[in-house]
Amino acid sequence: MELKETILKYALQNAVLFKGKANPGAVIGKVISEDESLKSKMKEIAQEVNSVVAEVNKMSLKEQEDEFKKYEGQIVKKKVKKKEGLPELKNVKGKVVMRLSPSPSGPMHLGHAYPLSLNSEYCKKYNGKLILRIEDTNPENIYEPAYGMLPEDAKWVTKDNVSEIIIQSDRLGLYYDYAEKLVDMGKAYVCECTSDHFRELIFEKKACPCRKLDVEEHQKRYAKMFGEYKPGEAVLRLKTDIEHKNPAMRDFPLMRINENPHPRKGTEFRVWPLMNLAVFVDDVESGMTHILRAKDHIDNAKRQEFLYNYFDLSIPETIFVGKINFLGMPMSCSKVKVLIEEKKYDGWSDIRLPFLAALKRRGYQPEAFIKYALDVGVTQNDKSVTKEDFFKALNHFNKEVLDSVSNRYFFVASPKEIVVEGAPKQEVSLDLHPDFPKKGKRKFSTNGKFLISSEDYKSIKNGELIRLMDCLNFVKKGKKFVFDSLEYEKYKKEGRKIIHWLPAGKNVDVSLLMDDKSLVKGVAETGVGKLKKGSIIQMERVGFCRFDKKEKNKLIFWYAHR
Repeated sequence: MELKETILKYALQNAVLFKGKANPGAVIGKVISEDESLKSKMKEIAQEVNSVVAEVNKMSLKEQEDEFKKYEGQIVKKKVKKKEGLPELKNVKGKVVMRLSPSPSGPMHLGHAYPLSLNSEYCKKYNGKLILRIEDTNPENIYEPAYGMLPEDAKWVTKDNVSEIIIQSDRLGLYYDYAEKLVDMGKAYVCECTSDHFRELIFEKKACPCRKLDVEEHQKRYAKMFGEYKPGEAVLRLKTDIEHKNPAMRDFPLMRINENPHPRKGTEFRVWPLMNLAVFVDDVESGMTHILRAKDHIDNAKRQEFLYNYFDLSIPETIFVGKINFLGMPMSCSKVKVLIEEKKYDGWSDIRLPFLAALKRRGYQPEAFIKYALDVGVTQNDKSVTKEDFFKALNHFNKEVLDSVSNRYFFVASPKEIVVEGAPKQEVSLDLHPDFPKKGKRKFSTNGKFLISSEDYKSIKNGELIRLMDCLNFVKKGKKFVFDSLEYEKYKKEGRKIIHWLPAGKNVDVSLLMDDKSLVKGVAETGVGKLKKGSIIQMERVGFCRFDKKEKNKLIFWYAHR
């Protein structure tokens, strides 16, 4: 292909992509990528591209689209091969120890599943240790049942890969010891300034008067925090660099007084560590080697470096990852808790919620979340994903897990009885799983009376050849349904619609709870009556469903996805 024609095809492609206006720079890049020897003639190439782009941009978008059709098949898209698996951890020396540190404001949701899965998979890769650390040093933001829910969720989504569970409110003595050492070292001081006054000074790069006092005075003040000071009258601060270019690094706080009752400790303690001190102490005491954390904690990681340096300790390797913004889904524990209290949701496992308890109850498997996390990978790029796109991906991964293990069963919604005149009696035998015949059979005895869904009943047109799945063909004639044939080949040549069915008579009453909380009532074949609670099946032409519970003579299933 001549150079001018190569330029033209990429100019047209770029114009069509960007609503009628091609960009010369983008076109040059495409042309050079096709023939890198042209780099030596960049000046000539640029002139030719500018000329062609100017002509293309004079066309209407419709003209550009029509012209581009001539070249569309000549553009070969380069496939970018995505690296599989996790990138190697740096500086692995001895046993890898990692952690996930949720606050007990509620149970785990999708936002927890991504970093937890990455941490867990790294620990599996290196035969390491994964710690779940519940960070509960703020008595004001605690939902007490979360102490049990968080470990349960974490063990489930990691496939029981949590080695240890730490609760920070059990470790206050440790934080006090480290704080006291910092005061004794002259690296921390108790500040009596108001927060507003301190803020004014720090932004002017000026030390507060408290900072200049001697160690003995701060030792006394530190002791007073445990009994004499009132909340807000004193805070323990770390001495850093008053002139640091980032104001957030300047003498940040380590401990405060908070007399609000703690759900686990009551009013036993009044001095509580702030996040940076507690995290530093726990990471040191737990032997943390690698920390995978959200990139919005970059400043916190830098603050904690001061502490590592003061104690002459090695800083763990830190991997920062971007945030996944799950659009259109309620992810705030505090807000959802209020909605639960207002009876707008039926608890944390309400089928409409993106919390792990709900998704587990629907039939999603841990492997699906792990595969999703590995697919996103370890990246600092933030990612926004709509509810539709997220579940499209998650459903794909979940189907990979369930497809080979879920038996098939017939379910008929809002059943309508029909009589197929002339239909022979049959013993219909179907595989529980089409790919695994050794799993066994489902058997039906038919005598011409069938149940089909009301929706299918309404859609059957007069004279249309219809097939009852794996059973027989019939035709609607007026108000009658008349047997035509048994052979699938006949339907394949002349038929229009396959519908699923059940023999009229003995079946099982089933209610299927859909993901929008609507309830679909119907009947299922008798085999589902033998299922154990929690079994996940594939209802033919409906989707994957989990047997949730039995109510009197009715079985309740939760819908997962198609």
